[in-house]
Amino acid sequence: MAAPLADRMRPETLDDIVGQKHLLAPGKALRTIIESGRIPNLIFYGPSGVGKTTLASIIARRTDMRLHKLNGTTASTADIKAVVEEVDTLAGVGGILLYLDEIQYFNKKQQQTLLEHIENGNITLIASTTENPYFYVYGAILSRSTVFEFKSVDKEDVERAVERAFRFLEQEQGSPVTAGPEVVAHIAAACGGDVRKAINAVELCVLATPPDADAARLVSLDTAQQLAQRSALRYDREGDEHYDIISAYQKSMRGSDPDAALHYLARLLEAGDLPSACRRLMVCACEDVGLAYPMIIPIVKAAVDAAMQVGLPEACLPLADAVVLVATAPKSNSAHNAILAAMEDVRAGKSGPIPRQLQNKHYDGEDNPHKGQFYLYPHEFPDHWTAQQYLPDILKDTVYYIPGDNKNEQAYAAYWSKIKHRK
Repeated sequence: MAAPLADRMRPETLDDIVGQKHLLAPGKALRTIIESGRIPNLIFYGPSGVGKTTLASIIARRTDMRLHKLNGTTASTADIKAVVEEVDTLAGVGGILLYLDEIQYFNKKQQQTLLEHIENGNITLIASTTENPYFYVYGAILSRSTVFEFKSVDKEDVERAVERAFRFLEQEQGSPVTAGPEVVAHIAAACGGDVRKAINAVELCVLATPPDADAARLVSLDTAQQLAQRSALRYDREGDEHYDIISAYQKSMRGSDPDAALHYLARLLEAGDLPSACRRLMVCACEDVGLAYPMIIPIVKAAVDAAMQVGLPEACLPLADAVVLVATAPKSNSAHNAILAAMEDVRAGKSGPIPRQLQNKHYDGEDNPHKGQFYLYPHEFPDHWTAQQYLPDILKDTVYYIPGDNKNEQAYAAYWSKIKHRK
């Protein structure tokens, strides 16, 4: 049985890969790493069919490493050990590169087994996942890997791949294959940024087109519409990108436009993308409503839980309730801004020692000139508050949180202002 067309015509060089210019254009970090020949552990994160497996294969060829491919849905710890056994053989002289597809399906024990061999340098890991790796990949593996996000491929780039697929089949079959620009455009739009799906649709279209007396095939738009129509639902009927839709979805809720938010919710649900609809809804409740209406967070979580429990199509009901609630609720991003500012300081190395009075109680050695913790227990003071330093010295007077201009936060701000400024 012949391999699918997408596998038969897989790109051989970095320049042959369509899309992912933010990663693979000349001068970009990932391309520079690959061209250096010294490959670290990598995690490729993004939707299906956008070049993750292809790139792993190219990396293996460029580095003369022995490539092994495993899939997280079927592989076991025994499979990992079998790969490692090649380390000290002639096959592993150039190094072992393990490409693990769908790593999110590896359980914690399996990922820990994998970690052992990453740490000792027996293998170099390239893992791929369609889910956010920061949620699904073991933290210790993440800390030893660099994450690169792959994006859905632009319609124009997919068209290039579709045209190349038609030319490839023409050469492979040794007879003319013709497809008009409208056919190419339809297949490219219908795939939703999935190049593999588009290429395999090309093969189906050619197989479904009978040859004429001269063995030539003319692929019609009607054939393309029949065979590629289901793919269009993955994102939307106009061929807009998936990430554009979820971006517009959250921005509409943030902008307090319930009608637009419901529109983009409908497009996500028609595409069958329930997880993205739920995930972005919860993010919006926390990021954009936040402390202006803090009870919205458990309310939205309950709606999401209900949606995931009943599934599609009924999931649209609790999600519609929650989307309208988020869109019409008062807005505040004060906590969002505060945590981003705090994280920026931490990443910049502004941390410093934790003040002694906040440290966990422990024995002070004889060499410590300042014995004791000196912690002031707030509940022992009027209004359950007393002045003391909580931030490290380097950040002593830093302000991250600025109350939003809404009734809820302003009420809390007035309360604490009265207490903290009492005589």
